[in-house]
Amino acid sequence: MPRRMAESAFRAAQEADRYAAHVKPINELVDSLRDETRGWMPHVAPLHGGINAEVLSVLRDPGPATQVGSGSGFLCIENDDPTAERQQTMFEKVGVLPGDVTPWNAYPWYINAAPKAAQLDDGVQPLIDLLDLMTKVRVVFLQGNDARNGWARLVKRYPARARRAGTVIATFHPGRQALFHPDPDVRQARAEHREAAYRQLAGALGRG
Repeated sequence: MPRRMAESAFRAAQEADRYAAHVKPINELVDSLRDETRGWMPHVAPLHGGINAEVLSVLRDPGPATQVGSGSGFLCIENDDPTAERQQTMFEKVGVLPGDVTPWNAYPWYINAAPKAAQLDDGVQPLIDLLDLMTKVRVVFLQGNDARNGWARLVKRYPARARRAGTVIATFHPGRQALFHPDPDVRQARAEHREAAYRQLAGALGRG
């Protein structure tokens, strides 16, 4: 059921388990990365698999629905926004569970804008630190150009560690704007590519 972060009981349960064992190392990493220079970043919701997840899902940057107060304060596919809803629906359609996945961003600090090249460079080390915590990861799921570009920087800097992350699947961002194009055939092709990538992800987990 999408957008459950809009429900007070669900949101309270996520907040109560913010430092549950499977997400504690990741959310302590987030705490250590928050600073006055780059700013704030959201925790990973305990709905997700945390260090036990087999999938690392990377998007661009945290959106407004991750903000404390106006949003949930978490990265979560149950956030109250269209992009999260689309992800939740597509994961559910192919049989991928929230616990299979840990969400992250190429630039993990909140800017609500396309990250610049230097910011994507800055996002590499946090991503490596996250991967070092996720000892069961088998698939890296890159959604959008910024996620791909951030991963390419990681591969260049840490090629051996990137290989150990397993299968890499790249597709378009789950946001509606990712399909914008004046040619309807291109829009359709992008949508089909995204759907195929989710099916490929499920197959890599043995769900297909």
